[in-house]
Amino acid sequence: MKSSARLLATVKPERFLTPGNPTGLTGLLTHPAPRTQLLYYYSSTLQKLSKFPEHSVYRKSTEAITKQRYDIVAAIKPEGYEEWAQRAQKLVDKHPEVFGKDADVRNIFVPAQLTEYKNPLDTEWGGRNLDLPSMEGTRMPEEKRRHRKYIDRVATSQGDDVDWENEPPLEAEQIAEIENKIGAGLIEEVIEVAEGENKLVDTILESRCWEELEEKPPQGQWDYFTRDQHTPGTQEPPKDKN
Repeated sequence: MKSSARLLATVKPERFLTPGNPTGLTGLLTHPAPRTQLLYYYSSTLQKLSKFPEHSVYRKSTEAITKQRYDIVAAIKPEGYEEWAQRAQKLVDKHPEVFGKDADVRNIFVPAQLTEYKNPLDTEWGGRNLDLPSMEGTRMPEEKRRHRKYIDRVATSQGDDVDWENEPPLEAEQIAEIENKIGAGLIEEVIEVAEGENKLVDTILESRCWEELEEKPPQGQWDYFTRDQHTPGTQEPPKDKN
């Protein structure tokens, strides 16, 4: 249903989705490079989760779903990916101070940059700014920029930007395939979830919630929330009268 919303928003299906175009969901714009963005968030989340103890329930559950989605996205490669990877590997080898020694380009997710998208509703009309009601979802200027511009580009230790060639874009059918396999809405929605999880890991890691409480809870405090404590048991099926 949500994929249909994207089709209705674009009206005329094309081979490639246009970055900055409406997705059919209020305030959510078409992402410029969803594959690289997702692989960045997933790899970052997995790296952070490795700092959790192995017995952590949060680590186990989050690792499982993150690895599953990482594999789905990584398996679908755009046309011309191998040729791009060869060119990008030369650049990686040329800048070990940025990417590290003997780094593999397939494990590096350098964010791309998108030409600033200008929403016509944000511009002046008739000599005055339009006073529009705020939208649901992504609505603040900073949030909008997050959809139109990738994370900061990798810079050398001297502060000069690396002239990085962006990964080839996925075709619309490939994006639809990822969306269907993950089953969590449009790929832009999946990106927002991945971004939120990546931030949540930092919060949970900082709180060290797997450790024992400094003050022990009173005995029986959590009994109310224990499953199946307030019903006498499973209802018996009706007896056959025959």
